[in-house]
Amino acid sequence: MNNQGKLKSKFESAKKLLAVSVIGGVVVAGMTVPALGGLAMASRSAISDYEALPIELRTEVLPQRTYMLDNKGKRFATLYKENRVMVPLKKISPLLQKASIATEDARFYQHNGVDPRGAMRALAANSQSGDVTQGSSTITMQYVRNLLITNASDKDKVENARARGGIQGITRKVQEMRYAMSIERSMTKDQILEGYLNIAYFGSGAYGAEAASKRYFSKNASDLNLPQAALLAGLVQRPVGYDPTLNPSLAKVRRDVVIDRMRSQNMITASEAAKAKRTSIKSNLNVTKNTNGCAESEFPFYCDYVLTQLKQNPALGKNEAERTAALERGGFNIETALDRRIQESGERAIERRIPKDDYSKKAGALAVVEPGTGKVMALAQNRDWGTKGRGKTTYNYAVNQADGGTIGMQAGSTFKIFTLAAALEKDNNPRDSIYSPPRNTFGPGRWGCGDNGDMFPSYTVNNSTSSGTMNMLTGTAYSVNTYFVELQRRAGLCRTVGVAERMGVTMGDGSKLPRVPSFTLGSVEVSPLSVANAYATMAAHGMYCRPHGVDSVTTLGGTSLFKDTGSCRRAVSRDVADATTAILTNVIDGNISGRTGSQMSLGTDAAGKTGTTDSNAAVWFAGYTPNTAAAVWVGDPRGGFKYPMRNISINGRYYDRVHGSSLPGPIWKDMMETAIDERGRESFDLDAKYDLQPARGGRSSSSNNGGYGFFGR
Repeated sequence: MNNQGKLKSKFESAKKLLAVSVIGGVVVAGMTVPALGGLAMASRSAISDYEALPIELRTEVLPQRTYMLDNKGKRFATLYKENRVMVPLKKISPLLQKASIATEDARFYQHNGVDPRGAMRALAANSQSGDVTQGSSTITMQYVRNLLITNASDKDKVENARARGGIQGITRKVQEMRYAMSIERSMTKDQILEGYLNIAYFGSGAYGAEAASKRYFSKNASDLNLPQAALLAGLVQRPVGYDPTLNPSLAKVRRDVVIDRMRSQNMITASEAAKAKRTSIKSNLNVTKNTNGCAESEFPFYCDYVLTQLKQNPALGKNEAERTAALERGGFNIETALDRRIQESGERAIERRIPKDDYSKKAGALAVVEPGTGKVMALAQNRDWGTKGRGKTTYNYAVNQADGGTIGMQAGSTFKIFTLAAALEKDNNPRDSIYSPPRNTFGPGRWGCGDNGDMFPSYTVNNSTSSGTMNMLTGTAYSVNTYFVELQRRAGLCRTVGVAERMGVTMGDGSKLPRVPSFTLGSVEVSPLSVANAYATMAAHGMYCRPHGVDSVTTLGGTSLFKDTGSCRRAVSRDVADATTAILTNVIDGNISGRTGSQMSLGTDAAGKTGTTDSNAAVWFAGYTPNTAAAVWVGDPRGGFKYPMRNISINGRYYDRVHGSSLPGPIWKDMMETAIDERGRESFDLDAKYDLQPARGGRSSSSNNGGYGFFGR
């Protein structure tokens, strides 16, 4: 820039400075001598600029804490962008009210928003130093400034609201004056003081008197004594510099200044002041550590799942940006379906068998769903929330990728229930026998998809358990692969996949399920929650409910914003669902010797299915009682085929091959025993077309005399 340009720039700055200074003088003059206010309007451009400022200040509900509650109303997570708890003035100690007035605005009850003496002093100081100094702002003006900062929609507006020096600083100060006088006409002094004490920043992450009182003294703001009230009032000027946890000596100096000011204004007696000043900073502190966000919550993975769901909820905004902004402002009670006892039991059950820091690096995860509602009661895994160190992750292995999880894990034989349901839907009789050799090659041929059926090449299947002539009960109890691939062929591949889709199952990445002959063997990658909810659909007699962690969202004032009922709908007929349940009870209980789930008997009605994928890449157990459904996965997050569950030591025990019955099954059983204790024992109320009699809990005979637990009409 040349000299002429520099000179022009300085001239423009000086012109703006003069204009804004005139505006400031006008404001003050107009207050002190209203009748002469018009005569003081010496600069038309300055007057125009001043009058262009908005008269009304937009006020919104201040950012507050949000609380996440379990199904019994107990808090397990606190979330906030600003740590604030709104309270009425009557719940803030009168001592803190007096200390704030004595320190920040001794003439608070005399002026109308702007103190003329302070304002003129600030303008004079600014003309020489270029800085709007401390002491020029009334409590009303400070309330205005904090509102402007809080309501700012971008960084530039925040900076403008905080500006101290130069033209920008004077402009900000004049704006505060205009707004302050407007607020004084619409609010009482007590309302302004209440707003100020709720919005002010007191350091150490505490906004407002209540949060500050809890932070430094572990007590309500209504219970503050004189030294504590004076300490808080002094913090507003320099929240970091006077922080008693960081600089106790400076904090004491500042506190004593506040006490002296209170005494000079006859708010306290001389003896009260002397006694308060003798009190040490340390003796009055009782610091409470703030917890904020899912990472610091009791159940971080469940918390993150709930937050992710809320960011997709239209009740909180039109798009994710609006919903995120709403959650950041907070002020909500989020009631969830989390059952604390079941959650903690699931965590213990996994950790007991697969420690989070185990040398094998294997992981386990479970999801628990309430049949008939879709409420997600627990999401557990053997990992701590974090990004560094063994046994830490921020991925939730129990849920789909869109909900904060991974792309999923192959489900193995837990998918065979969809083939059972599809076959029953097509009126295949459970008594019909199918020869199921140890190894069988299917096709090439059509598998019933599309108008003419999709052509697939030949597909060879091996059994890892029993072989021979099977029906639905024995084929399921022994988890016979060659039986189920043939049953799927007879039921129709598209019908089988369709049953799973009607139960809400998708790939872990959210994509549609593929139509492939290996579908019944669980070759597709899904999440434990997806499997658990499908099994819950069977437990609910064929009624699918969308899985959800959020029960309801209300404001802290009690206004209901959202309530989730699960959007339940029928996925399969009751006949089909109940027949499937009856068959699955024989996996756990009954008279079929060698059944894969015999170790998971609960002594009450229960149905379930083991799952072991090809090459032991992942192992599962999924099952349910009438009121609780759960799925457990165990595998390696680094990749199941690269790090299979074979020839491995886990928690000091060697496994040549890990199966669904050897690790996931016992984890499931441990958790389900707690669920039974928590939720009670119930019996399956089955109404199956084929009069299948379910195997009852506690019957665990090892004989195999043909008592397969069903009777035909």
